[in-house]
Amino acid sequence: MTVETYDYIVVGAGSAGCVLANRLTADSSNSVLLLETGGSDKSIFIKMPTALSIPMNSPKYAWQFHTQAEPYLDNRKMHCPRGKVLGGSSSINGMVYVRGHAKDFDQWQQHGAEGWDYQSCLPYFQKAESYYLGRDSYHGSDGPLGVNNGNEMANPLYKAFIKAGQQAGYASTNDYNAAQQEGFGPMYMTVKDGVRSSASREYLDPIKSRSNLTIVTGALAEKVVLEGKQAVAVEYSVNGRKITAKANKEIVLSAGPIGSPHLLQLSGIGSRDTLKSVGIDVKHHLPGVGQNLQDHLEFYFQYKCKQPITLNGKLGLISKGLIGTRWLLNRTGLGATNHFESCAFIRSKTEVEWPDIQYHFLPAA
Repeated sequence: MTVETYDYIVVGAGSAGCVLANRLTADSSNSVLLLETGGSDKSIFIKMPTALSIPMNSPKYAWQFHTQAEPYLDNRKMHCPRGKVLGGSSSINGMVYVRGHAKDFDQWQQHGAEGWDYQSCLPYFQKAESYYLGRDSYHGSDGPLGVNNGNEMANPLYKAFIKAGQQAGYASTNDYNAAQQEGFGPMYMTVKDGVRSSASREYLDPIKSRSNLTIVTGALAEKVVLEGKQAVAVEYSVNGRKITAKANKEIVLSAGPIGSPHLLQLSGIGSRDTLKSVGIDVKHHLPGVGQNLQDHLEFYFQYKCKQPITLNGKLGLISKGLIGTRWLLNRTGLGATNHFESCAFIRSKTEVEWPDIQYHFLPAA
């Protein structure tokens, strides 16, 4: 078995892993290994915002996970894709840019996550962001991550949706990522110059030439090696070849909410009963690993439009060809948006303190 040594080993080149690789290698004295099971993110279907459903549903770019049967959803198994490509899920997601309500972060601190209150996190949102309207007290203007509103709600249905919300008695908001989340208003997306603004594009591409960074794609992490209670190495395989990478300083797991706990369990870290049930030796009994994952449920309301102005009129081969050609030539038009350009955040009932329902509006059935 081949043995390598680095200062830092980062498992997973997704939304977190790309940022970590960038930050850690900024110090030239650090050697960093970045492991990713997937491959290149240079596909046109990843880059073009309107093509978002293609990488999300492709086994080449995404783990096609499904839940177990959900008892409160008529025992259906729900699709749960996760990125398997450089950039991770930031290369396959819908690009919707929603930070979360300030009280979400404040609640984390109240439960013991020191330093995770909203005011402590806000400077990092600003640092990450290149907001198309410029810097203000909530946004940054010179960060790597592009944020805009797509085509500025050119389709009249976007504004009709916002107006309908106001007529129904809901509030309006121009920026749900700023002072007021609640209400109907424009929606923002991680798109820069008409191209998906993924973690790989913005954090990894500019630093790939750094001599202290080693990126290995097609690498499946199989085990974190422990000496006592200390993690000292990662075992991974590439094309059937087994490799052990030792870490002088730290091992960072950034393989996502499914991949990271899975790797911990494979390494003998997790619930004793769970590990023993599949024949894994228990290295550290930690019952919380692999438990209590919560995700949001999405479902659709569909309405018939009275005028021929929806995106359904753009689904023919000729229309798609024209959209694609315009995007290829100058990165504009319907190819440069995820089509979620208006939205709403509302409370399901009056006693709820802050919004718990999020609407995305799409001008198509």
